[in-house]
Amino acid sequence: MTEFQLYLLQYVVPLILACSLIEGFYFQIKSRFDWFAMLVSLSDFFARLFFQYVLPISIASPFLNWAQAHAWGLFELNGVLAFLGVFLMQDFCYYWMHRASHRIRWFWCNHAVHHSSNSLSLSAAYRLGIFGKQMGTLIFFLPLVLMGLSPNVVYEIVTFNLLYQFWLHATWIPKLGFLEKVINTPSSHRIHHASNPEYIDGNYGGVLIIFDRLFGTYKPEREDLIIQYGLTKPVLSRNPLVVQFFEWHHLIADLKGAKSLKDILGYLFKYPGWQPKAT
Repeated sequence: MTEFQLYLLQYVVPLILACSLIEGFYFQIKSRFDWFAMLVSLSDFFARLFFQYVLPISIASPFLNWAQAHAWGLFELNGVLAFLGVFLMQDFCYYWMHRASHRIRWFWCNHAVHHSSNSLSLSAAYRLGIFGKQMGTLIFFLPLVLMGLSPNVVYEIVTFNLLYQFWLHATWIPKLGFLEKVINTPSSHRIHHASNPEYIDGNYGGVLIIFDRLFGTYKPEREDLIIQYGLTKPVLSRNPLVVQFFEWHHLIADLKGAKSLKDILGYLFKYPGWQPKAT
């Protein structure tokens, strides 16, 4: 375990868990709170830590190692411009990684766990799916490694991006005025977790929302439309194993019925719900 990871476990993780518990008690006093959903999120969080410890590998590792060997030089974060450049590049890479996690089934099988809750709370922020690192999503951050940053530093940068997003899962924070045009806010992220047809596939940004605006995926929160959270086909089970593996179950079933290599590749890498044309 690295010094960075140890710091997260000792200080950051307890703070995040405490904030989500406080929110839960607040809503329980005010009306009600889905404690079972929090328990599912907690089981996902601790299972993910376990898998990262016993299976610290990623299919992206060979690509990241190649990029490191062919980097343009050693990049140092030794100034404001350098920091801003890395910040913009990592958020650009995160946007495309996140968008691909919704549009490529291989990545969606894990990311769907994050969207499986039928309510939204701070605890949903750490329900991320246990195989995120192993499945190779860091491949989208190859440009940072080619710039001269080590894979470990890239992993830490991505972690900071995810930590920023913790507060975005609050339903009680209103719109934030002009900030809505620049950064990702709870209002924007509520739309990302919505299953309403009008909201699906919107707001993929990490820290910034500008890439959604640039690439046509920005969708504002509407006053006239009540948000329905979760998936278009809701996961009703409270069993953590069902929540964790429901998409994998569907994928394996489709792969078993595949009639060609083309079908196999389609099931793995085309959009979720893709089916081969009937012949």
